[in-house]
Amino acid sequence: MPVPKRRLSRSRTRSRRSQWKAAPIALVKTIENGKVVYSLPHRAKLVTDSTGAALFMEYKGRKVADA
Repeated sequence: MPVPKRRLSRSRTRSRRSQWKAAPIALVKTIENGKVVYSLPHRAKLVTDSTGAALFMEYKGRKVADA
């Protein structure tokens, strides 16, 4: 396993770490039953009944898993 020959200074370490930036979450806007719904792309969606109880998971209009 490679080992650094010299110790890195604090400023060099911190400046390297400061380059990492969090990316914003990409939401997809869809309209369902007249309501605007935001969801994550390529994720299964939980389908609920009128009382809010979970029925099943849905992806691209197909049932993929039981809840």
